[in-house]
Amino acid sequence: MSLKKAHWFTVARVAADAVLINIAFFVAYLARYRLQWFRPVEEEFLVPYHVYFPNSLTLTLLLLFLYWAEGLYASSRPQRWFNEIYIIFRGTVTGVAALYILSLLYRPVLYSRLIFAYAGIAVVMFLATARVLGKVVESQRRRRGYGVQRVVIVGAGETGRAIMRNIVAQPELGYQVVGFLDDKPERGSRDLGRFKGLGGTDRIADVIREHKVDAVIITLPWLYHRKILSIMAQCERAQVNVRIVPDLFQMSLSKVDVDDLNGIPLIGIKSVSISGWNLALKRAMDVVFATLVLLLLSPVMLLTALLIRLESAGPVIFKQIRVGRGGRLFTLYKFRSMREGAEQEQGFLADRNEATGPLFKMRDDPRCTRLGRFLRRTSLDELPQFFNVLKGDMSVIGPRPALPSEVEHYQEWHKKRLETWPGITGQWQVSGRSDLSFEEMVLLDVYYIENWSPWLDLRIALKTIPTLILGTGAY
Repeated sequence: MSLKKAHWFTVARVAADAVLINIAFFVAYLARYRLQWFRPVEEEFLVPYHVYFPNSLTLTLLLLFLYWAEGLYASSRPQRWFNEIYIIFRGTVTGVAALYILSLLYRPVLYSRLIFAYAGIAVVMFLATARVLGKVVESQRRRRGYGVQRVVIVGAGETGRAIMRNIVAQPELGYQVVGFLDDKPERGSRDLGRFKGLGGTDRIADVIREHKVDAVIITLPWLYHRKILSIMAQCERAQVNVRIVPDLFQMSLSKVDVDDLNGIPLIGIKSVSISGWNLALKRAMDVVFATLVLLLLSPVMLLTALLIRLESAGPVIFKQIRVGRGGRLFTLYKFRSMREGAEQEQGFLADRNEATGPLFKMRDDPRCTRLGRFLRRTSLDELPQFFNVLKGDMSVIGPRPALPSEVEHYQEWHKKRLETWPGITGQWQVSGRSDLSFEEMVLLDVYYIENWSPWLDLRIALKTIPTLILGTGAY
């Protein structure tokens, strides 16, 4: 979004909030004087709404100022919906309290001050509902490519990749990366998954013009401060937003904890999110969930095993060596979905590989049996992996389990995905599965490791359900 568009969008948000605050106050008036909730109003104290209209306008101005002071309308700092609701709640309590005190200073007999409490509750409800609905609609539009900011990332190092993986993992943020530039031309000309290498940083002005860029995110090391200043100046001349992500002495941003002391930034090192008690909690959740799944779906698994045995010769369970947490090898279990000996045939199909990087994927693999195609589309072939979870080889949610042959071709930053247990499902699966490139899959896995929480696991688990039902990206 350009600076001009962002300005008018902020104006529209403020105007919408002003309207909702006045509507909320009118609803509070109806609740107090027409419905007379909780406390009846005597006849002589019934007053028309226009008497309260100055209070409604005063409350509107107070609340808009308080929301603005708390950063609710700062387009440069987009808020998550729960942060916005917290700001609304805190500002509303302050504003209503201030209006109540003002009412004591003039016309103290006429007013029913209970209306102020009603107004505060109604304002929070109306504005919070509007924020949630707005975020839902905005998220759906952005997932479809509408209302997104066209972004160029300057710098393809660790910091730049941190930005990329956050954008891949959170499409609802509304960023569309048209590509990236780098101070090293050879790195800037090589694509990284869906992200296109657009060349060196000297092309910034041409890229902004050619690709109609709305914002530029600079992730270059601080030792290039002269180049950073030059890029910022070119962005300002082109009237596009520009943001700088500090590399903080070349440290990974996932290890940086930023706090403030009355406006003074405090920078520290935070521990890895999946460690200590978090690691124990994740393991406990895995054991409980895997046990429940195996108990509840045991009839389905027995039926699947019987159908595999009847359809084609060969073992029911397919076993394969994969790389687990810390690089440890383990045997992964799956229901067999291909004819026996299919692994030896892969070399003859190399020219039909549809995946990128060290992966091998085919949408219509001729080695699959008829039942196998159904099992893959519904992910029923992965049910035996819950035994891997119980054994401690895997987690229910985590990075995709890699083959040793894939790991041999990993770049150094790819190896970060081996810091936790591989998963049956994960951020990669709910974001496209086999439709993703290898680089995008790794970006999502690293994002998951850096941002793990029980709530993230729950969110991925809930997103997995429609992914399985629709068979999105499964082949």
